[in-house]
Amino acid sequence: MEIYKTNGDQNDQLVWRTEVVKNNLNPSWEPFRLSLHSLCSCDVRRPLKFLVYDYDSSGKHDFIGEFTSSFQEMQEGTANSEQEMQWDCINPKYRDKKKNYKSSGTVVLTQCTVEKVHTFLDYIMGGCQISFTVAIDFTASNGDPRSSQSLHCLSPRQPNHYLQALRAVGGICQDYDSDKRFPAFGFGARIPPNFEVSHDFAINFDPENPECEEISGVIASYRRCLPQIQLYGPTNVAPIINRVAGPAQREQSTGQATKYSVLLVLTDGVVSDMAETRAAIVRASRLPMSIIIVGVGNADFSDMRLLDGDDGTLRCPRGVPAARDIVQFVPFRDFKDTPPSALAKCVLAEVPRQVVEYYASQGISPGAPRPCTPATTPSPSP
Repeated sequence: MEIYKTNGDQNDQLVWRTEVVKNNLNPSWEPFRLSLHSLCSCDVRRPLKFLVYDYDSSGKHDFIGEFTSSFQEMQEGTANSEQEMQWDCINPKYRDKKKNYKSSGTVVLTQCTVEKVHTFLDYIMGGCQISFTVAIDFTASNGDPRSSQSLHCLSPRQPNHYLQALRAVGGICQDYDSDKRFPAFGFGARIPPNFEVSHDFAINFDPENPECEEISGVIASYRRCLPQIQLYGPTNVAPIINRVAGPAQREQSTGQATKYSVLLVLTDGVVSDMAETRAAIVRASRLPMSIIIVGVGNADFSDMRLLDGDDGTLRCPRGVPAARDIVQFVPFRDFKDTPPSALAKCVLAEVPRQVVEYYASQGISPGAPRPCTPATTPSPSP
């Protein structure tokens, strides 16, 4: 069956084609969703034309018949849950030639409902806070910070690659974060006092309060932290994902849209614990959480592109698929010579959709709109 919205004297516009049900004279089509805009351009009285065909593998489908209706008629006709609507399917050629022709069959509609689709701005205005956590790669593959070739080199002449990425990407994320306080962690370094390797240490060395005031505070903590640690390895990303997933899991248990976590990972490339990282992401895909990975330097970012999931659903080693795509990978080198707006668009391109997808999948509506103030309400898109 095909559904068309009428365009006056112009050609009718196809808006939906159902799946083919083969070898069945009484087919039942799967339920489907359409926006009111695509279905009838938000005019619920606009005539809709329904055409029914008998499928033929050669492509020469036999026309069975047609009928017209409107979204308003369908909705009102099925308003009662026990009520159905039906239409005679008329083939004009048979109607005009056959004296006793009544119809070529009947089409029955069992249900037609309107579902409110909330937007990212609805959730933000309803009090949902976006909470960013920063994680910085301090593995030895970044190079000795004392070398000018190191991605972590602290030179008085120009900011290193991580500082450039922190300022550019962090500045963008800061506009989304409600309280402008960022828990900031490092991974892959030996840290004082015992210089044991850690994959989720607070870069301000205060494990009880790892938050930094604004991105400028993250940068200040990074500068103080770097001379005190030893870059080491391996590049284990799963621990920091699991750390952020903890609060997200507690938030999930509230059943409300109050806080959505975003983990911002800055790394130079290859992941050592790929299996554990994939498993951690798959688990996090069921939580109010997203991950933005910023590739720093010129390394091979194949692992990061795999985690992004744009080429197919990410699965954990045991084959369990992610519930939704929550990872966005951005190679910082591609944006060094572009306007900030280009970087902002790429970094935050998927977060609004991911927020809406999560709460919609849980059946969680936004809270009541709150008064809008510049300090607490970010823009819905860069």
